[in-house]
Amino acid sequence: MSQQPSSAPANPDRPPPRLRQADRSQLLSPMPLDDLLEDDHQARVVWDFCLGLNLAALYDAINSRQGGPGRAALDPRLAVALWLQATLEGVGSARRLNYLCTHHHAFRWLLGGVSVNYHSLADFRVGHLDLLDELLTHSVAVLRLEGLVDLNRVAEDGLRVRASAGAASFRRQGTLQECLAEASEQVARLKEELDDDPAAPSRRHAAARERAARERQERLERALERLPELAAKKAPGKQDQARCSTTDPEATVMKMADGGYRPAYNIQYAADCHSQVIVGVDVLTVGSDMGQLTPMGNQLHERFGQYPREQLADGGFAKLADLEQAEAAPRGTTVYVPVPQPKDKGREPHQPLPSDSATVAAWRQRMGTDAAKAIYRERASTVECVNAQARNRGLVRLLVRGVQKVKAIALWFALAHNLVCGERLHAEAALVN
Repeated sequence: MSQQPSSAPANPDRPPPRLRQADRSQLLSPMPLDDLLEDDHQARVVWDFCLGLNLAALYDAINSRQGGPGRAALDPRLAVALWLQATLEGVGSARRLNYLCTHHHAFRWLLGGVSVNYHSLADFRVGHLDLLDELLTHSVAVLRLEGLVDLNRVAEDGLRVRASAGAASFRRQGTLQECLAEASEQVARLKEELDDDPAAPSRRHAAARERAARERQERLERALERLPELAAKKAPGKQDQARCSTTDPEATVMKMADGGYRPAYNIQYAADCHSQVIVGVDVLTVGSDMGQLTPMGNQLHERFGQYPREQLADGGFAKLADLEQAEAAPRGTTVYVPVPQPKDKGREPHQPLPSDSATVAAWRQRMGTDAAKAIYRERASTVECVNAQARNRGLVRLLVRGVQKVKAIALWFALAHNLVCGERLHAEAALVN
């Protein structure tokens, strides 16, 4: 019998209020998992999407086979579905996802009674970068075959995302060398303890400590290796002031959208203007977008066998060599990037300069026309919308370290985004037909 809260009336002359109160002793009728979700629930859409994915590489990598030894492995299709659903729900923590797998109907339905642990979920999320890249290409290729994506006009933009490294973790060369010497000594000492202690529980603890110390040593070594790259960007005479993070050596201090400077990664997304489908993904360790038009065009050609006819980007991409390379054969891509305001306020920015090549001169004149301005306005409604949706789904601060793992996260967001876009495009096509 559940306890009812006391509700002494403020006015004793009036009868007590009539209330619907909780009765937690009642029995619930049994029901199958499939009845937990309505027919059009997002989790069902995610599962239908996963059923169409080619995951043969993941199944081939499983050592546990029927009729042989070993514990049964988690179905990789379930892991893909879990992380796609988690990304759409704005969940980026493996521990949080593990909790939802037992307390949230959508994740319980996806698992269908299978148990998971957060270690396996975390490893799976960042452990299959090549496969995620292939799945992105596949998701776009299917939509192209259906005539829903044409790649004629593509918009690109960078999204700076806070890294999993604190500002206080950045150290100069001398401090890094001291930390590396201490870490090396600690690794050697813990390795000796691991070899000398025969107790099994203690050995597990010692192995965990030794692994953590070894990973710290490796991060410090990578930080010292990257230091010359960071020093080269310093002004003459200030190279010795270069710093690198001991937590995430590949993270770089960048200027963020709010004007502050924090360790971050620059995630590049390219989206088809007609459909908002993400068609290209890259991760940079520099805050500037300058010079990224050509690499993205090359990536699209490698993925889909064609260069975009038109490429849109903001003024941070305006590198003259990039413009010439994009529009030269065999690419033939027309670039729509705003012309920077000249230092001479009296000079017309869209008037070609004597030193301009024919391609650059044509670009300056083109961006001054109303037609080009109308085309360029599609950039904001395409790739900036894509970035905003990624932010809304939790791409605000990274919980992983290193370029490769960050790219895996960026690809998960791209796959989840394309899944939603595909459903929208199919619904719109069905209405037209």
